[in-house]
Amino acid sequence: MKEYMVKDIRNIAVLGHGSEGKTTLVESMLYAAGVIDRQGRVEDGNTVSDWDPEEIKRHISTSASVAPIEIHGKKLNIIDVPGYFDFAGEMAGPLAAVEGAMIVISAVTGISTGFEKAWTATEKQGVARMIVVSQVDREHINYRKVLDDLRAKYGSCIIPTVLPIGEGTSFNGVVDVLSRKAFTGAGKNRKEIPIPADMEALVQEALEACYEAAASTSEDLMEKFFDEGELSDTDMMIGLSAGIYDGSIVPVVPVSSISGIGVRPLMYELATYMPSPMEHTYHGINPKTKTMHIRHADMSESFTAQVFKTIADPFVGKLSLIKVISGVLTPATALFNANKDKPEKAAGIFMLRGKKQIPVSMLCAGDIGALSKLQYTSTGDSLSEIGKVVQYEDIVFPAPQMSLAVYAKKAGEEDKVFSGLAKLCDELPDVVVAKDPMTTETLISGQGELQLEIVRQKLLSKFGADAVFKEPKIAYRESIRKTISVQGRHKKQSGGHGQFGDIWVEFSPADEGVEFEFVDAVVGGAVPRNFIPSVEKGLRENLVKGVLAGFPMTGLRAKLYDGSYHPVDSSEMAFKTAARIAYKKCIDASPVLLEPIMHVEISVPDEYMGDIMGDMNKRRGRILGMEPTDGKQLIIAEVPQAEMFKYATDLRSMTQAKGSFKMTFERYEEVPQMIASKIIEAHKADLEDDEE
Repeated sequence: MKEYMVKDIRNIAVLGHGSEGKTTLVESMLYAAGVIDRQGRVEDGNTVSDWDPEEIKRHISTSASVAPIEIHGKKLNIIDVPGYFDFAGEMAGPLAAVEGAMIVISAVTGISTGFEKAWTATEKQGVARMIVVSQVDREHINYRKVLDDLRAKYGSCIIPTVLPIGEGTSFNGVVDVLSRKAFTGAGKNRKEIPIPADMEALVQEALEACYEAAASTSEDLMEKFFDEGELSDTDMMIGLSAGIYDGSIVPVVPVSSISGIGVRPLMYELATYMPSPMEHTYHGINPKTKTMHIRHADMSESFTAQVFKTIADPFVGKLSLIKVISGVLTPATALFNANKDKPEKAAGIFMLRGKKQIPVSMLCAGDIGALSKLQYTSTGDSLSEIGKVVQYEDIVFPAPQMSLAVYAKKAGEEDKVFSGLAKLCDELPDVVVAKDPMTTETLISGQGELQLEIVRQKLLSKFGADAVFKEPKIAYRESIRKTISVQGRHKKQSGGHGQFGDIWVEFSPADEGVEFEFVDAVVGGAVPRNFIPSVEKGLRENLVKGVLAGFPMTGLRAKLYDGSYHPVDSSEMAFKTAARIAYKKCIDASPVLLEPIMHVEISVPDEYMGDIMGDMNKRRGRILGMEPTDGKQLIIAEVPQAEMFKYATDLRSMTQAKGSFKMTFERYEEVPQMIASKIIEAHKADLEDDEE
């Protein structure tokens, strides 16, 4: 592949709902451009962009993949982004690296949740858009209805620039509205034909819409359009490019990715009308001086780049996919990681096409490539030249939605499992592995069950580490509801010095929010001053195991007010033991089981409100309030954590993936007696199993 200048580069993400033809479209584009000599199929597991073993096995995309194409004197860096919601984190990186996006919509299903999410994400990111209607050759489709639905939802920005000749099984060609030319077939069978007579009115209507949309982008073009009733090809290109760039125009193009019909006109429009990196301005800072730096996709500026994705491979090492923001990268460039404040050294510079690494001698501003074996660099980090450091804004990845506990399947393989997971987390920034301080379990958190299962499989296939993912333990706690006074007396005589410690303690519920409070109320030396810390230490050490079921104790106030000692046999250990004996008597202080209560904010469209609120009641949740936000309803509730495992999956199912939620710990609350009895019984059985 030859070297391209900034003005001839187009960076384009392919977005949309899962299983609506994105990967097949990319494969069709590669074939039409002559990059591959045979078009692969997702079902056969031989496409360029779905190369991971899990993708091949499951016939779905699980990771964003780059596929550069040369067409019409331009280089199109196409990034195929997964559409399944478990892989939502794969969209964030590519959207930070591109100037344009193709949002794929199936002619069969119409506007889907995945399409809506892609539209919202591109709008938020300020990315130029083009809509590709796929599967136009499928049976029982109504292309006009798809267009009408798009216009009804998104308004007059929806402009058909290519029209289908026929639809469904009769789809055999397209009319390029802008050039007023019609073509049937694809590849070697593609030929130009006159515009079908029954389509002339439709083509004229679409052309008028293109004229009006292009003219509305500037006063000069509007005057020309009013004076002449049309625009020249040059003016049309200027107007459409401007409108696509600012989002006021979103072209719609129909294709059949299987037959290739419509794919060449699509690629021509991408090359002609999508913005180049030159049209963007990038803002960064020097992390030490905090001074602002402005960079452009200009080869004369100093080199800067941002890593938008990482690929972890145990054989070839780590690959960092980068968008070069300014300057030129060569093997001689002295790299510096602004986020880690460390110099870096790459083993090689590559262009990626799926899994294929193509070595290159340089990457210029605006281009997308990869660096191998960077030591400190992670996804989102900014790279610069040493001495000319610029750090760009972090890429925001979606917060994890569900967690599972991680265990090594075989004893002794814990290091292997957790080191492998650490490397995979470099590849998946929306997956987090961390130890839960409350239960001491190691948790893996991600977007959903499918994503976490694929992480487990990758851990096994890439690193030979077999892990088991389980539902996490709930961090239950125990407390007391009654005040009692008890004696803790420890006396042991066995020749020589004995052991003697005697204390009186009043146990009572502590103030809200206090885990443990120790009060020294001893007067008259009943317990010598040097033994009082031993009493407190003995109590604290025993709080880890409650008197009811063995869960940690919280909310306990212990007032040491009396006791006795022996001048020879008393010791720190004796008083610690006396404290343990006294603590066990809390079983008489009305002990109760507490559970963590979570603050949950659920955002859903109005039509799902009833289902969500009913479901919250089934989960023992309390609705605190509702408020409209961003065109949806925000439901605020408090729910026991035990009822919220796999809620990400359930919410997706209830709302057709249109709902989202955030959850944070709020407080501890008493468990209802019937439920508490079952929890205590199960926990005691687990403890017995552990002892065996």
